[in-house]
Amino acid sequence: MRFKNTDGLPDPLVSDTGEPIVSPKSWNEQQRPHLLELFRTQVYGKMPVGRPDNLTFEIKSTAGVLEGKAVCKQIAVHFEGPGGKGGFLFHLFLPTVSDKPVPAFLCIGHRDRSDSDPTDQDSGFLPVSRIIERGYAAAVFNVNQVAPDRNGAFETGVHAVFDTHRNAQSWGTLSAWAWACSRVMDYFETDADIDLHRVAVVGHSRGGKAALWCGAEDTRFALVISNDSGCSGAAVTRGKLGEQIAGITGAFPYWFCENYKLYADNTDDLPVDQHELIALIAPRSVYVASATEDTWSDPENEFLACVHAGPVFQLFGLNGVGSTHMPEPEKPLREGSIGYHLRTGRHDLTPYDWDCFMNFADKPGMLK
Repeated sequence: MRFKNTDGLPDPLVSDTGEPIVSPKSWNEQQRPHLLELFRTQVYGKMPVGRPDNLTFEIKSTAGVLEGKAVCKQIAVHFEGPGGKGGFLFHLFLPTVSDKPVPAFLCIGHRDRSDSDPTDQDSGFLPVSRIIERGYAAAVFNVNQVAPDRNGAFETGVHAVFDTHRNAQSWGTLSAWAWACSRVMDYFETDADIDLHRVAVVGHSRGGKAALWCGAEDTRFALVISNDSGCSGAAVTRGKLGEQIAGITGAFPYWFCENYKLYADNTDDLPVDQHELIALIAPRSVYVASATEDTWSDPENEFLACVHAGPVFQLFGLNGVGSTHMPEPEKPLREGSIGYHLRTGRHDLTPYDWDCFMNFADKPGMLK
């Protein structure tokens, strides 16, 4: 059993045998792979495939939007596996007036509508015009084209293509959505308009959980943004208020691997906690956002995860979130490699949140 810190949480810088992790080398070669495997086998499930050998992309359409301020590409991702052929679409919005290549935000879209209509100027979920004006590209896909967001759907989507035999460690739906983010990044590697070294993955709520898992698995993302992701996302599990493992695995068992249910009534036996998920993104950057009325997600424990991920960033000579005191609403912390803000209001993704994300990304050495 690993030693625990003063808050009763597993210490990310102590190995299972009690050995301290004292250098970036020991983190990268010893502790990080170990923690990553625990999250794979005990929480999100193991992806059965990385980049498929037969992955291809098709630009279905290109059109000017936003009165000529942007170009929208509709791109199809195609792949094959043991179960046959599969694919999904995503939209990519590129500013027409900018130095190329440009930094980009990839948004995980999980709402009923696509959330990619650039004429919807008031969309908080993906304010394309706002993002374009700041000099960024914006991409979005709908999760239901990848893996349907419902129980009993493992015989459809990417699961049907790649699952040959499911077991207690098999990937859940969140892991499939994270996998899709990496396939969009594969496309970015073919598009000279995108700066591959300046790409952020963004998710809200369940999408925020997937974004964090994507950022842990795929080190190509320079910035990982989680908005109101709560239980099994950015919030520390131990001592959490609101939604807990028992509730989330009861309502959404398909999001995770089967093993995660084992900890529904004995959270302290879980060999990892969510501050370690954030730590797996180091030395890249992370931004976590909470909302005052979102007690189900537990803003205090979301901030606590940022605090306790900090020592791993410090191992790389970086500052973490920069404070052990939770900030007041609308007082963002953005000086370190872990950004955080608490917004007044409910569980939602708003233009204010996006402004905070972009202000963080604008910092020298970040995405700009």
